[in-house]
Amino acid sequence: MGDSMIKIEHLHKTYRSGFLMKPKLALKDVSFSVEPGCVYGFIGPNGAGKSTTIKVLTGLLNFDSGKVLVNGISPRDVKSRRFVGYSPEQPYFYDYLTGRELLRFYGKLVGLDGAELDKRIEWALELLHANKDWIDRRLRSYSKGMMQRVGIAQAILSKPKLLILDEPMSGLDPMGRRDVREAIMELNRDGVTIFYSSHLLSDVESISHKVAMIVDGRIVREGTVDDITESCGVEYHVRIRGAIPEKDLPQGVSPAGHPEDFVCEDDAARDRLLRFCLDKGIAVEKMDHKRPSLEDILTEEIARADA
Repeated sequence: MGDSMIKIEHLHKTYRSGFLMKPKLALKDVSFSVEPGCVYGFIGPNGAGKSTTIKVLTGLLNFDSGKVLVNGISPRDVKSRRFVGYSPEQPYFYDYLTGRELLRFYGKLVGLDGAELDKRIEWALELLHANKDWIDRRLRSYSKGMMQRVGIAQAILSKPKLLILDEPMSGLDPMGRRDVREAIMELNRDGVTIFYSSHLLSDVESISHKVAMIVDGRIVREGTVDDITESCGVEYHVRIRGAIPEKDLPQGVSPAGHPEDFVCEDDAARDRLLRFCLDKGIAVEKMDHKRPSLEDILTEEIARADA
């Protein structure tokens, strides 16, 4: 057994719902592992199984079969929670407390007290840019963004080894998203492993070392962002000065709407087009390397699953 921070092998999870308690398979043979020190993005459409996986990891949900280990311990064992911080997608807190009172309450739950607790609360608020006057107002007056920051602040109070965040960017404005991204990166620089789900794929692309893509309860892709985006074909968009009749175009090159614009399906097609232009004395004005984004690939995977 390696020392992965999260190890999931052949995980199956069924929900029973409705009057007839019909079983619905929510997770189908899910396997992946998260190494220590990794920022790991977990992406997929709504209802694909992201929150279910997270609830299994945190011990909130039982599972049918498979192997799940968090820092080498089963999440069914309470000990596994000792080094995990968790913020759910929609944190529910006692809304008659202020943000600061809430953090004191959670700090005491993880065994902090006195000056150490005050210091830890200041550190968490500072990191999430939540040391504003609203932190001493009651939670019931908070916006979704404020709630999100307090949710993440409580999750890091115990300085966990592993931080699990369900949709930490949802409901945040662009400034809030930037603050959370920076907080994740700073915690990671301090050695915290971070596993989080998100719909905001540009954020995932910018901060994750590795990504798993789940569609319809199955992992469809897993690896570094580069691995995933490069495996999906790389196009080149070339703009020339002048025009080339379609019948003369080299193999793998097609027109792209504008008479001066062309799409090359791969490196070889790009080289053929460049050679053709050189031979004919045609000037090449611009060439772009177009790699699909995570969003393009996820959209393609969802379409494939629905087909």
